[in-house]
Amino acid sequence: MNVQAESSAARDVLDRPLAATSLLDALTDLLRDVRATEFPLDVPGVGTARASRTRLVDQLADHLVPRLRQLSAPAIVVVAGSTGAGKSTLVNSLVGTEVTTAGVLRPTTRRPVLVHHPDDAELVREHPVTDAVEIVASEQVPRGIALMDAPDVDSVEEANRRSAHRLLEAADLWLFVTTAARYGDALPWRVLTGATERGASVAMVLNRVDPASLPTVRGDLLDRLRSHGMQGSPLFVVPDLGPHEGLMDPPLVAPISRWLTMLAGADRARTVVARTLRGSFTALRPWVDELIEAVDRQAEAATAVRTALDDAVRAPAEDARRTITRGAVAQGTVQARWTELTAPGAALADVLKGGGRVDRSRRAGRDRAAAVMPLVQDLVSSASSTLAAVGAATETALRDALASGPAGATTLAGDWSATDRAADRPREVERAARDWVGAAVEVLTADDTAPAPAADDRAAKRAAAKAAKRAAAAQRALGDEGLAALALASAAGLEPADRMLVDLLGDRGTAVAATLRDRLAQHAADQAERERDAAVAVLDRPALAPDAASTLRLRLAVIKGLT
Repeated sequence: MNVQAESSAARDVLDRPLAATSLLDALTDLLRDVRATEFPLDVPGVGTARASRTRLVDQLADHLVPRLRQLSAPAIVVVAGSTGAGKSTLVNSLVGTEVTTAGVLRPTTRRPVLVHHPDDAELVREHPVTDAVEIVASEQVPRGIALMDAPDVDSVEEANRRSAHRLLEAADLWLFVTTAARYGDALPWRVLTGATERGASVAMVLNRVDPASLPTVRGDLLDRLRSHGMQGSPLFVVPDLGPHEGLMDPPLVAPISRWLTMLAGADRARTVVARTLRGSFTALRPWVDELIEAVDRQAEAATAVRTALDDAVRAPAEDARRTITRGAVAQGTVQARWTELTAPGAALADVLKGGGRVDRSRRAGRDRAAAVMPLVQDLVSSASSTLAAVGAATETALRDALASGPAGATTLAGDWSATDRAADRPREVERAARDWVGAAVEVLTADDTAPAPAADDRAAKRAAAKAAKRAAAAQRALGDEGLAALALASAAGLEPADRMLVDLLGDRGTAVAATLRDRLAQHAADQAERERDAAVAVLDRPALAPDAASTLRLRLAVIKGLT
């Protein structure tokens, strides 16, 4: 490894406190925003995006931010490798005593161990990974570095694998241990490729090598290192000792000890840190770019789902209007109540017959108004039931659209199921029905505020006077509430009520019924929209906004300017 190679950006960070502070602030902001990034929709590639987000958080939280916060902290050397490669034995042998468990049971390293020089204790204690490791002080570790025995990268336990990858992201230097029997395994090379992608400094230890096969194995391993862009990485070889327990003899690990001692020097350690920082800064940009693209895909998927829901609600909304126009609300109890009210001797019987035999006294009007109040309650109930049926039909249409909809729609369907529409809908439809009923008097009296005919328009004035006289007679016959109930029944589609209303009010009765019918149809269409809104509400989160990635873009631009 060319320990002298480093970028001017990394050197600036190490040598200039102001540069380090500015970059630390920028990376801290980026870390906060990356942690807040979500991928709620299961679109293609979302698993990779979530894994990339975790990797980026680990890199920022466990390496870049703590390193910039404490540039003088020891260089973290993570001893990593495959199961049974001898990592723990190597760490114990380098330290000269057993500080981490070594043995034949797998996995051996269940809790990572961090070994440091006693004089570095205060600096080490502030590192974020210390919450997941056991800390040991040893005079045998050169001051300026800290050795960490990590779990196996291919551990059978998911928690161990996750811990190993987190610790590797926190490393300033990887000391990767493999064996003559396992150096060709695919997984370690995938891990090492990830290391080179982020520019980490790496050294290799080839353990348990039969002297007879050393030239062949060493040559093959060097070829593999070159093919992975790691030709500058130091390679240390430890011979096969056969069945062995305890520490290795000091001469066997002396080359590695001397190399670590050399790295522990102030200039060398800073160079290793600078080299890894340089690689981390270089890798950071495409990682954030990938995250931005993934966030954009989420926003695009959310837009596609919204469009699908908009399309799906159109047909139910139109069906709802037709249902109202066909007179669905007038069926059942409303029809039965009307028949009761217009039976011989009932409250509306004489009004139904018309002519001069109608008692138009105010007292008779009040009695009829009171008698038709049950009709109003029936209209509220019937309108509520009709609107509820509209809502249920719309929900079914929306769920069908999501089941066959664009990417991410199935996620929305699952989240939407958590909302209790069955509980919310009855309150919504009853409120809408009562609003419709409550508007009847307003609609009936709306013409009272219409402009008076021009002074020279005698025909219009005669027509207006006739209509006013007719309205006054109708109001005396039924009262305001009774006339409103009649108008509502007509608007609901009850033909006898419509004929009575026209008989009482003429053309104005037709207009009033049409207005109320339109309002009820609009309530039905609004209910369909409420169903759609309930589904779309699951998408109303910052992670799915069209500009969700704008903050990440801003953070990346700032970091590019600083590095």
